[in-house]
Amino acid sequence: MKETYNRRNFMKTTAAAGVGLTMANSSSIFGKSISAEKNKIGIIGLDTSHCIAFTKEFNAQNPDAALGGYKVVAAYPKGSSEIESSYSRIPKYTEEMKGMGVKIVSSIEELLKLVDVVLLETNDGRLHLEQALPVLKAGKTMFIDKPITASLSDAMIIFEKAKQYKVPVFSSSSLRYIVNAQLAANGEIGKIVGASTYSPASLEKTHPDLFWYGIHGVEVLYTVMGTGCKSVTRVFTEGTDVVVGVWEDGLIGTFRGTRTGKHGYGGTAFGEEGTLSLSPYPGYKPLLLEIVKFFQTGNVPVRQEDTLEILAFMEAADESKRLGGKQASLEVVWERAKAKANN
Repeated sequence: MKETYNRRNFMKTTAAAGVGLTMANSSSIFGKSISAEKNKIGIIGLDTSHCIAFTKEFNAQNPDAALGGYKVVAAYPKGSSEIESSYSRIPKYTEEMKGMGVKIVSSIEELLKLVDVVLLETNDGRLHLEQALPVLKAGKTMFIDKPITASLSDAMIIFEKAKQYKVPVFSSSSLRYIVNAQLAANGEIGKIVGASTYSPASLEKTHPDLFWYGIHGVEVLYTVMGTGCKSVTRVFTEGTDVVVGVWEDGLIGTFRGTRTGKHGYGGTAFGEEGTLSLSPYPGYKPLLLEIVKFFQTGNVPVRQEDTLEILAFMEAADESKRLGGKQASLEVVWERAKAKANN
């Protein structure tokens, strides 16, 4: 890529790229008309339980009216070919999808001819850039499941290509939509002065440590804290991670990732006017409702700058681990990713 990235300017322009005008029946986004009638969903990647759970909601005999009549009509099954826990699921999930009336296709190109919008569900984030590019070139609005990519640099490229092709894209963990996390982010307890979150953080050797599963708890942390983290310090043991982030205004946010004991999701938000417990986990439905609104309007519910900084935070956590627990700068991580994206 020839364009030189600047962290602040890049985040401002990519965040602005997701802004659209909401209308009753259609919207104009990037000069394209997005109509609520274009409701055929295609799924890329049948190596995650999300493809089954999401399709059950959309293709239910009596689906929730809030899902806007969207239906999964086609799927391209190929996902990871290296991660056993992923590729071993594909045959079973393929048969389940057929049972829900979904046409199985042999290529992404074939899929794109049959659908209006796309859910990129492949479990292996390393494949997302390659799989996203033909979707973007085809002008199909797309949700990319977590992790959006297996590197900050790949995510930069996806967002730059989305801007180039004028296609709305967003990514999120369903944990972002814990009710109290949303309340805290919207001022329920006044100005946020800190947060502490936790989630399982199982490791997968093909991905940076927190990208594989710890991203869920990190997403909750960022839902409450917002962007602006300057540095990260990580304490690592075989069973637990504790990652401490220091934000620009001196606020502290922490994430605890677990690999032993009973797993759970949650945390605490600290505000000037009180505290909120960040639980319970609401399941997939709130995320699906946001995806439907996104498909209908082109309005991006999670800013690209938030997604990018979540990845920078997690890469900085790996950097701190490599440094033996010393503080790692997000700016250093950003510059490294920028150089890689530009090559």
